[in-house]
Order: sequence, then structure tokens, then C-alpha cells
Amino acid sequence: MNAPRMIAGTAVVLLVAAHASLADEAWTASGLEAPESVLYDASRDIFYVSNISGEMDAKDGNGFISILGPDGSLKQAQWITGLNGPKGLAMHGDALFVTDIDRLVAVDVAGGKVLGTYPAEGAQFLNDAVADADGRVFVSDTLTNRIYLLDAGTLSVWLEDEQLAHPNGLALQDGQLIVAAWGPGLKPDFSTEGPGYLLTVDLTTKAISPLGSGTGVGNLDGLEAEGDGAWLATDWMAGGLARIQPDGTSEQLLDLNQGSADLEYLPEQKLAIIPMMMDGTVVAHRLD
Repeated sequence: MNAPRMIAGTAVVLLVAAHASLADEAWTASGLEAPESVLYDASRDIFYVSNISGEMDAKDGNGFISILGPDGSLKQAQWITGLNGPKGLAMHGDALFVTDIDRLVAVDVAGGKVLGTYPAEGAQFLNDAVADADGRVFVSDTLTNRIYLLDAGTLSVWLEDEQLAHPNGLALQDGQLIVAAWGPGLKPDFSTEGPGYLLTVDLTTKAISPLGSGTGVGNLDGLEAEGDGAWLATDWMAGGLARIQPDGTSEQLLDLNQGSADLEYLPEQKLAIIPMMMDGTVVAHRLD
């Protein structure tokens, strides 16, 4: 699964009245370069978008972070540059953390500059990130079945287990790390022997359990809490957005192109904002 090289362009916003079965499209931002993750900064009312802009595992310095307005308008195309394959985003205070293949990059959002980098020893494909209230940052490495943890300035392996089934999206809830698994039996083309599902990891004991029945959903990428125990997850390979209930059952909310990646969700607006990596766009859908 290699991201194509995207041609840089000026992002535009299209207001669309198209209807899907369980969601309406609100806006589309285009002209991005293999966007992988989007994160909302509520204090500034903007979205940060990671752009791989090349091969996902190439240390080419082409990657960058863009800023979108709340309506999807492009505020700054290349706000932070010089990254390699930036993917997952997490925030704590004024620090934005970006996964970048085998390192975690910290950005000062107030000053718009890189604060520092944290190497992840042995990492191959750092993917998503999530920060807790104390500023610790959990990071998934999809290829090595690892979860790394940044704590007190050191990034180290927190958990390594095949039960993680190639972890991707991460979230924190009620003393647990929620993991969206890509799926067991990863193959060279990034297909899997079986579909991924949601897992829970106890933050104290590190015990791993399936969420509910552990019924397969797809090759899961982004993960966001919707509320009332339900979760929203994207399927990168098949394309789509699913709602997963606490018992593990799921329903497809949106059919999307391949490359639907690490989404953001604004519950007050019921708005799911999804990077479409292969299309070079970010799409916002209002859920019914």
C-alpha cells in the first residue's frame, strides 16, 4: 500500500448537497497531498491535516502539516514542513504530536515550529497517536504489533503483542486504550488474513481483550468515540465509515473510496471529518 505522489495545488472548498444513506456531505477540501490524519484544535477553531506527500515509508522530507478553517477552507497549505511520512496527530496543551515513520515529532502550535523529535527504537510504521490528560502520548506501530509510549521525554515500547492484530487507530476511555486493529495476518500488499476489529487494553494490567464480540469489521484506520459507547472507524482498504457498538456489532454509515484514513469527529455538530488519502481531499459528513 504505497501512497501515490500527489500534485500540489490550491485547496478549494466545495459545498455539496449530495446525500448518503446515513450521512450528508457538508464540505470537501481538495488539493492536499496524501492527507492521512485530521485533528481539530478547539481553542483556535482550526483543523490540522498531516500530508504524506509521497511514499508512506520514505524518509524524503516531503511531508507537511496543513491548516484548514472550520468550513474546510485552506488557511495554510504548508504550515510545518520537512517531515517524512507524517500520519497520526495528537495534542496536549500547545504541543501537537505527529507520528513520522520511526519518530514522534512535537510541534509548538503557538509558535508554528518543531519543538523536538523522539526516536522510536525498532519502529517501522508509526501510525496513530493519542495523548492522555497528563501529556503522555501513546503511539501505534502497525507493522511491529507495538504500542509505544512517550513519557517524561522518552519514547519506548509500552506493549508488544500479536493480539494487537496490527494496531492502527487509538483512543482513551475509562482506564483503557481502545485500539482499531488493521487485521490479523498482514500481507506484503497490506491485505490481511482476516478483518480488523476493536480491542481494549487495560492501562494498568495491559490485558488485551476484544471490544464486545470482536466481530471483524475491516482494515480499520481512524477511530473516534461517537458517544453512548459507540465508536466511529474508517476502513482504509475497502473505503468507508462504520459505527461500532459496545457489543462489537457494526453498521456501515458511508461508502467511500479506498484510502479513508484517520478521521476527526465533532459530536456537537455530528460532523465526521475524513482524510481521503488516495483522493487528496478531506471530506466532512454530517451524521444522521
